[in-house]
Amino acid sequence: MVTVRGKAHLDRYLDQLPQDIETKLLRGAGRAGGEIVADEARERALANEVRDAVVLRSSSRDGRIVVKITVRQGWSYSLGVWQEWGTEPHFIRVAEDQRQGRSIGRINKLAKAGSLVIGGKFVGETVYHPGARPSPFLRPALDIRAADAIKAAQAYINSRIVGGKIVGADEPEDAP
Repeated sequence: MVTVRGKAHLDRYLDQLPQDIETKLLRGAGRAGGEIVADEARERALANEVRDAVVLRSSSRDGRIVVKITVRQGWSYSLGVWQEWGTEPHFIRVAEDQRQGRSIGRINKLAKAGSLVIGGKFVGETVYHPGARPSPFLRPALDIRAADAIKAAQAYINSRIVGGKIVGADEPEDAP
């Protein structure tokens, strides 16, 4: 009869292995690759507000590691969307709820840099904006740096496997 020693230890190791791969390897590898793409996106952003607000978030869902590179919510997010996708031609006017009963001329006098003053000249109640061409920065960053991101992820994985074991602490999951 064959005697097997260490079977319980092996079973525990094999049961724990998928979670260790996810938490100690793949999450960090995704973040390492994502940083390469995020850095390229920052370089391609036209506005400093957008550049400073490019963020990377990682999480695990349904057994998959998800890495998202986006622009932080707020004014910088609006600028990022306009840069990535452009804008259609449109008219701009002061919203009635923002006027508080004041005339547009009065608003501009009070604010000095108020809306509908362009080049120091009052332009009327509305102004036509011809739109803006898109200048994508997120998708091209991925397209251009995908190979480098994969190399960075592989280097991260290689640095975490030593002597056939996964070393290092668990990588934290970012809040969505």
